[in-house]
Order: sequence, then structure tokens, then C-alpha cells
Amino acid sequence: MVNIADAEAVWIGSFGTIYKVPSEATGGAVAVVEHVLGPRQLGSPLHRHTREDEISHVLEGELAVQQGDRIETARVGETILKRRGIFHAFWNPGTTQVRFLEVIAPGAFAGYFRELAPLLARQGPPDLKALAALAGSYGVEFDFSSLPELLARHELRLG
Repeated sequence: MVNIADAEAVWIGSFGTIYKVPSEATGGAVAVVEHVLGPRQLGSPLHRHTREDEISHVLEGELAVQQGDRIETARVGETILKRRGIFHAFWNPGTTQVRFLEVIAPGAFAGYFRELAPLLARQGPPDLKALAALAGSYGVEFDFSSLPELLARHELRLG
């Protein structure tokens, strides 16, 4: 049994990742994290995974996900599948926080958030070379040029 009381949490501003079932507990097969996003907050610009699929199940609030040109909004009890190889972005379109379980398969990508937090916590602008190297080590490609449109079109904020 995984003790939820001992769950590790990583916060990047008001974007939280709580490790419910770490990848190490399943031999890397899967990880389950709970993500928390504040109101009108962008979780990630467009990006795609080469190694894993993600399944997001909403526990509280609303979660919007863009995959390609299609946008879906999931509410409490609803689930969205984000398949590897497809560019996607996600955000909280609501006025209250969103909490959702994220099943990551295989599970190694869950470690990304642990490594990302210190890179974004430093003073000054983010080190884009370090961010790109981290993403590359996890087989993730970001489209940072999608940031301005996502923020403006959906009236979102960062962190």
C-alpha cells in the first residue's frame, strides 16, 4: 500500500504536483499524480510526449485541454486521454482551482516536475537552455511560441 499521508508534493507557483503513486512503486510502468492549478492558470504550453500517454481525471473544478486544434473541457468525474505524439496544452478555465488525477504511462515522466521546480524557482528569466535540456531528457518537445496566443485567447496567467 502507498501511504498517501507521505505523498511528496512539488509546487511551481500555484501549480502543484502531488505524487500519489510514484513511478518507482510500479517498476516504472505507471505513475499517478494529482495536479492542482489555480483559477485561469495555464498548466503548460503546447507540448508532446514521445514516450508516454497521460490520462487526466477531474476531481474538482474544470480542466481545458487543447489537442491539435481541438479543445475539450472536462468537469468533475470526466476524463481526457492525451496520447503520446500529439501536441497538447492544458489549463484551468474556471474561477476556482482545478484538481485532477493524472495517470502517466509509462511513469518515468512524473519525475520531470521534481526537476523542473528548481529551474523555475531561480531569480530572473528562466534558463531556456536548461529547460530545453530537461524536456529533451524526458522525450518532450515544447512549442513555446504557443504561449502568447494561449494566454491571450483564453485570458490565462502563468504560475
